[in-house]
Amino acid sequence: MEIDVRIVLPPAQRQRLADGAPGMTIRYPAEGAASDAPIIFGNPDPAIVAGNPNLRWMQLESTGFGEYADLDWRRAHAAVQVTNLAGFFADPVAETALAGILALLRGIDRLCTLRAAADWIGDDIRPTLGSLSGAPVVLFGRGSINSRLGQLLAPFDCPIESFGRDWSAAQLDQALARARVVVATVPHSPGTEGLFDAARIARMRPDTIFCNLGRGTLVDEAALARALQSGQLGGAVIDVTRTEPLGRDHPFWTTPNTILTQHSGGGTSDEVNRKIDWFLANLQRFRAGDPLKATIDLVKGY
Repeated sequence: MEIDVRIVLPPAQRQRLADGAPGMTIRYPAEGAASDAPIIFGNPDPAIVAGNPNLRWMQLESTGFGEYADLDWRRAHAAVQVTNLAGFFADPVAETALAGILALLRGIDRLCTLRAAADWIGDDIRPTLGSLSGAPVVLFGRGSINSRLGQLLAPFDCPIESFGRDWSAAQLDQALARARVVVATVPHSPGTEGLFDAARIARMRPDTIFCNLGRGTLVDEAALARALQSGQLGGAVIDVTRTEPLGRDHPFWTTPNTILTQHSGGGTSDEVNRKIDWFLANLQRFRAGDPLKATIDLVKGY
């Protein structure tokens, strides 16, 4: 059985994959090349998936599935299973969120800039610093990332209001008006497109820190940039944007009190090895006919 690998792997990691898949033919097609393999590991162009008549299982190297949501899964690919990395990035992304929140509250971002400029302002910065202890937090999304973040916030005694798929606009808007910190981690869906628009951003306090670690489509970026620029919003931790890489003229490069983590929030030094191990564990299940881990509901898109 053939496996098409759509991840760039150095020799040592190719060997790790081969050692864990005895009896399998592992191919590394050129970028954009068509696929006829029954198994794909990685995130190929949706057209490659649509054009593969033999596909039976695709293991994504991401949590997001949005780029494949428009494929005709019910008709053309009814027998295909797609798995993602649900829960895989929970620890590093939650830690990135917490690091960004603390950096903004404690002025670490500004102090780094002052250090680069050899500019000592000392006591003048003290009255501008905030504390996370006891700060009201809204977690939008009840997946693995916000679940982990909730655990990390426990020592800070933050009152937390969380919202899952059963969220209501009225309850969310009331919670946003109270929150010092808002963290969004939901995947893309028609129901979340542009959810944090200008009106919803305006409901937040002027000292609120807004964090988006889900999908860039969740936010009206122009409205968020205006709120940051005008001081209507206290700060932002932004890991995901609508367009990546971010254009050089995008306002997020220059908005104040903004930490832009460039979709690196889930990164770790052993990330690729762990992805290979995840795939190999699912491969063992696939070959045995057992249920796969983190199977996506292709109708719902998550």
